[in-house]
Amino acid sequence: MKKIVILGGGGFIGGHLGKRLKKEGHHIRICDIKKHEYFDHSEICDEFIVGDLTDPSVVKLVLEEDTDEVYQLAADMGGALYIFTGEHDADVMHNSAMINLNVARECTIKNVKKVFYSSSACMYPEHNQLDSNNPNCEESSAYPANPDSEYGWEKLFSERLYLAYNRNYKLNVRVARFHNIFGPQGTWKGGKEKSPAAMCRKVAEVNNNEEIEVWGNGMQTRSFLYIDECIEAVLRLMESDFSEPVNIGSEEMVSINELAQMAIDISNKKIKIKNLEGQEFFDKYGFKCPLGVKGRNSHNKLYYEKIGWKVSQPLRVGMEKTYQWIAEQVAISTTNSVSNVFG
Repeated sequence: MKKIVILGGGGFIGGHLGKRLKKEGHHIRICDIKKHEYFDHSEICDEFIVGDLTDPSVVKLVLEEDTDEVYQLAADMGGALYIFTGEHDADVMHNSAMINLNVARECTIKNVKKVFYSSSACMYPEHNQLDSNNPNCEESSAYPANPDSEYGWEKLFSERLYLAYNRNYKLNVRVARFHNIFGPQGTWKGGKEKSPAAMCRKVAEVNNNEEIEVWGNGMQTRSFLYIDECIEAVLRLMESDFSEPVNIGSEEMVSINELAQMAIDISNKKIKIKNLEGQEFFDKYGFKCPLGVKGRNSHNKLYYEKIGWKVSQPLRVGMEKTYQWIAEQVAISTTNSVSNVFG
């Protein structure tokens, strides 16, 4: 049995990771600024500490001497509405950087045996992602650096931070660049949700012969990885001896319009897609449409060469599971709203 700490375990990926590791019989301690919204704590950990990891005293409290593994997933982040409007840049950079500065130092002091850091595909250069049909997200393309958001710049800085601690203090690190992880028990409303959750929610909320909005022209491309395969990839990386940054994602690239249509097809509803962009978008929302790069797709050659495992599940399978869960949440939310009005 390993002694494992998950920082950010109150979030989507951290909750699923805790559930998997607890099932395997390990002792799991979680710290997050908030409790998990969808998992009971007994499912995902043995101890749950509510604390702000930007505070070094909290990190000192949470990390014990000779902890076997630390998974650093905590960050100030969200979907396009949160990351790309520019309104949260200072908080995103300050909060996430402070967390990683605290964690890297304390893990070194406490002789943590192995540390996982969750980076993001957002750290890849914008100029390599201008062609929606041929984006370049190979690990070696990271430099010269030019991320399209301050979130991406912070992720790149923190990658270098952990690798510097590896060189200077022998901190045993693993770094993964996540590409759009999705699935049930994650944020599905409020502006911080990712595209798969947003599309599932929009479809679940409308009736037949209505329409849903897709921001931009819908031709921007992405790949999306279902949470179960993400967790498997993370654990296999941790078991390996590879310590350089590596992609964790799917190579099944789709346009955002195709993603929206997939959610519609799964719902068995007759719904139209309305693309909203330019002045029409600004008139409705009051800010420029936040789109991110035109194309992004995981490049998995390095992961397969070093770890020997491939993603196998089609996007449709994960979307079916995600849509079912989000449709249930929408139904519960609607029932609660009606009860509040008439109760």
